[in-house]
Amino acid sequence: MTDNWLASWVRSHHDELVAVRRQIHANPELGFNEYATTDLVVERLAKAGLEPRVLPRGTGLVVDVGDGGRTVAVRADMDALPLSDPKDVPYRSAVDGVCHACGHDAHTTIALGTALALAEAPDLPGRVRMIFQPAEEKMAGAREVIAAGELEGVERIFALHCDPRLKVGQIGIKLGPITAACDLIELRVSGPGGHTARPHLTVDVVDALARIAVDTPTLLARRADIRARLLLAWGAIQAGDAPNAIPGEGALKGTLRVLDHAAWADAEKNFHSIVSDVAAACGASVDVSYERGVPPVINDDGCVQLMRDAITTELGADAVARTNTSMGGEDFAWYGEHAPVAMARLGVYPGGEMHDIHQGSFDIDERALGIGVRTLTRTALDACLAPRP
Repeated sequence: MTDNWLASWVRSHHDELVAVRRQIHANPELGFNEYATTDLVVERLAKAGLEPRVLPRGTGLVVDVGDGGRTVAVRADMDALPLSDPKDVPYRSAVDGVCHACGHDAHTTIALGTALALAEAPDLPGRVRMIFQPAEEKMAGAREVIAAGELEGVERIFALHCDPRLKVGQIGIKLGPITAACDLIELRVSGPGGHTARPHLTVDVVDALARIAVDTPTLLARRADIRARLLLAWGAIQAGDAPNAIPGEGALKGTLRVLDHAAWADAEKNFHSIVSDVAAACGASVDVSYERGVPPVINDDGCVQLMRDAITTELGADAVARTNTSMGGEDFAWYGEHAPVAMARLGVYPGGEMHDIHQGSFDIDERALGIGVRTLTRTALDACLAPRP
């Protein structure tokens, strides 16, 4: 394999990658509705002589490039967010209220480019399974891929995620946890309400909600190792309308995030215990809905080293950047329950005012597409030759 074939491939296909990304960006689709995006990727792969497999639900797909006794995987997510696109660009979203505000259009394009580049590689030493995953924003698509049996025999799994805080040309890597486990919580507190002049004849639901909201995060964090960085934060609180009436019911909604598997395993039990105790002290009844979300993404040391070496080989040592742990959730974590994984952050900052992901104004420097292809292609090639984990 020559030293420059991959860089040459990316240069010659830059315009094609940009066109694909813009087509996807202009036609965003929400989770489990990525039909047109799936069709686009299937068509491009089939044209290259590959044989993609659409997932059972009809959105998302998987394709193997190469063959042999060893398989490594690369994952990209495909879905958009329910946000409007205010950008004044030719590829602005044509779908009202739906926008690729998290970079999944770029992720899909980079994975497609990686598959096409690998298909033309002078010497592919193994099988690379390209996973185009639906419904990441719903925290559900990864389990669809796993249920379809597409991780069987996979040794390692790699991914990139757009990062507007990094300049184009930089890729952030990190050992250990890079994203957090994330659970959704909703609770309802109830009791006999009444006049605010006679709270002793009521259960003061507002007081109970306030105590739960203030006390529970601290009490819960005390039950976990401080290094787990358990974070309980409330996003909504509601109770009553009148200033002189104690309501009979109120609600809290929030998220629980944590970086450690053991702390995540205990979090739901501990939460129920603490909330019940606080509510009981107020004389209130409490009903808790606790929805387990995703585990933390724990980057494997060996996988991270493979990505570091690939970045250095293709782009130079200066392209390797440090990145911090995010308390956001990412369903790539489910793959880590089946094989060693590594997710890196792809610099996409286009200059000027910075717009974060999950903002409709988010956009990328499209030079990052080729950088992503070079990174994932080289990583996959090296991983096929690396000692088994």
